[in-house]
Amino acid sequence: MDARQEEAPEPVAAAPAPEGGHALPDAAVDMRSAALAVIAVLACVFALRWAAQVFIPLMMSLLLTYALSPAVERLARWHVSRWIGAALVLLALQGAIAFTGYRLAGSAGALLDALPVAAQKLRLHVQASQRPGDVSALSTVQKAAAHLEQAAEGAAEPPRRGVQRVTIERPRFNVRDYLWTGTMGIISMALQLTLVTFMTYFALASGSMFRRKLVRISGAGFSRKKITVQVLDDIVGHVERYLLVQILTSAIVGLATGLVFWAFGLENAAVWGIVAGVTNLIPYLGSLLVMVGAGLLALLQFDSYEMALLIAGSSLAIHTLVGQLLVPWLTSRTSRMNPVAVFVGVIFWGWLWGVPGLLLGIPIMMVIKAICDHVEDLQPVGELLSD
Repeated sequence: MDARQEEAPEPVAAAPAPEGGHALPDAAVDMRSAALAVIAVLACVFALRWAAQVFIPLMMSLLLTYALSPAVERLARWHVSRWIGAALVLLALQGAIAFTGYRLAGSAGALLDALPVAAQKLRLHVQASQRPGDVSALSTVQKAAAHLEQAAEGAAEPPRRGVQRVTIERPRFNVRDYLWTGTMGIISMALQLTLVTFMTYFALASGSMFRRKLVRISGAGFSRKKITVQVLDDIVGHVERYLLVQILTSAIVGLATGLVFWAFGLENAAVWGIVAGVTNLIPYLGSLLVMVGAGLLALLQFDSYEMALLIAGSSLAIHTLVGQLLVPWLTSRTSRMNPVAVFVGVIFWGWLWGVPGLLLGIPIMMVIKAICDHVEDLQPVGELLSD
């Protein structure tokens, strides 16, 4: 009887190890990926801050393009060339702004002239309310700082022999330096507005050309093109709804502020309504500017702390109810973003770009969320921003 020999199973070949000798564990690979991601984010933040003069006009022109594109599309359906339609829409917008400024120039000038007088009057009221023997907390702190500075100078090491003491004198106030700085700031703002106007015009006139190009270069597969179309549709929808919310709430804030100030008898109530509606576009900072300015003007006009506090408090209440509670809620509903992410995003972009960052922070966060929702590797970030 022949014995059957069982064939021994072939040994499984081990995976080749890298030249270093040992394969990297998964934790080390994850840490390296996280470190590279952090470095990439920091590099992007540095680039955005360094090239702010380029990115801010670009983002402003994109917002204007989304806001004005429905009017250009309507003219295109009436067989008006897009190049002509874009020029007509921009000229109409600039004409409306210029006409409004011309009609309100006198009231706005009187308002600006009254602000320094109101501030001076407030200072005199505060000084008159103090007793002759009273010392304010600010003057006490200033005296303490002066004594500390004198003590530090007295305790300083005396100069060694052969060493000459050098005293640095502070430069005196020079009005020409401030005039030069202000002039250059106005010129820079005018150049940026011109750049925004031209970029908006070319974007409106080109129509969907860049959209088609982005879809074309997104990849050869149908799935990539479909994802690109979905991302672009989400971005357009979110930004258009955000602009609609901003226009609606700014109109409510401006109308309510003008009516309340008119009911209280404050001068230039219509100008204050327009200022309140425009500054409502600046989150959290616009309400503070209107509240302080209106309170100072009320003190100058009525010569009463009660009326000044009443008008300033009414302005703060309107901005709080409409601008600070309704806007984040509507924005979170229209963009499906949680209010905490909206608030943190506004703070970050305000730190990065200043006042333009406060205006552009929420739309940029919407664009980031729309991209993250459709890219598999970035979906955790989109989930973090979602409501």
